Amino acid sequence: MKKKVVVACGGAIATSTVAANKIKELLKDNGIDAEVKQTRISELPAEKNGADLIVTTGKVKKDYGVPLIHGVAFISGVGLEKTEQQILNVLKEN
Repeated sequence: MKKKVVVACGGAIATSTVAANKIKELLKDNGIDAEVKQTRISELPAEKNGADLIVTTGKVKKDYGVPLIHGVAFISGVGLEKTEQQILNVLKEN
């Protein structure tokens, strides 16, 4: 079953593009069929529908009723393996 991952940042351009590309590669390498969509954090209430996971490059404290992972590691490189494993764990559970 195809998964839906929403990647969000402040402007839906710079950091979400970097994170989304790395997430697409991670999922492909692990055989997970997923649609990866970029959006602004402010648009998450509308974009969360049908999502299996939200990854943000900015701090988000709101609960959208969808698993949320902070993906700043895709930008900084710090804690990247841990973040990648969290993403895989969420998507393999559902």
